[in-house]
Amino acid sequence: MSTSDSIQKFDSSRADEYRQQSRIALAGYEACHELGACMLAAALGSGGQARVLVAGAGGTAQEILCAGPLEPGWRFTAVDPSGPMLELARRHLEAAGLSSRVDWIHGQVQDVPAQEPFDAATLIGVLHHLPTDAQKRQILQDLAARLRPGAPLLLACNQMAYDSQPLLLSAWAQRWRQQGAGPQEVQAKLDRIRQGAIPPASEAAVAALLADAGFGAAQRFFSSLFWGAWICFKTPD
Repeated sequence: MSTSDSIQKFDSSRADEYRQQSRIALAGYEACHELGACMLAAALGSGGQARVLVAGAGGTAQEILCAGPLEPGWRFTAVDPSGPMLELARRHLEAAGLSSRVDWIHGQVQDVPAQEPFDAATLIGVLHHLPTDAQKRQILQDLAARLRPGAPLLLACNQMAYDSQPLLLSAWAQRWRQQGAGPQEVQAKLDRIRQGAIPPASEAAVAALLADAGFGAAQRFFSSLFWGAWICFKTPD
């Protein structure tokens, strides 16, 4: 996230609830991250060395929790503008014995040194929190500038305007009810998602943003209601 509003959304109070909330909001949370790690391993080749830039790493650090044990030769740079969310990620990785393989940057992607290109990058659960297409495009361009040519990017975010898909939005509300939320809490969740994030308008819009930033065609490997996950590759300079 690259705006002060986005940073404030993930303050210390939000960080404390994020681990549980994220698994309810995204049905298949673990599966998406596990498959994402497998996609990166398939793209880079298993058993090798790699440097992976994890943008928006704060919170669960699930990208690293899944990829780290799968590929012991990988090293990660975790960047997030929210201090509390980054600290939460640090605690999870310390508990998993992975923190020694992680470099931490409290800031934005543009704060990551670009002199030594990364072999891969991830951007999971971030893009739909950036309010304008220009900001969405900028973070993708910032990632592309820090990747070697041909490097994979793992992207996952909500897509489609929420109110344009009333059945999906209703099913999302039922998901919260299924987990024990009462009517008022469900309505509060609906209000938050409508007011708090602006996803790309469609999968085609995601593809256009990626192309503008210097990435090739994206291959979708996971979807869940509004959520989609893709892998794509930086085009040659």
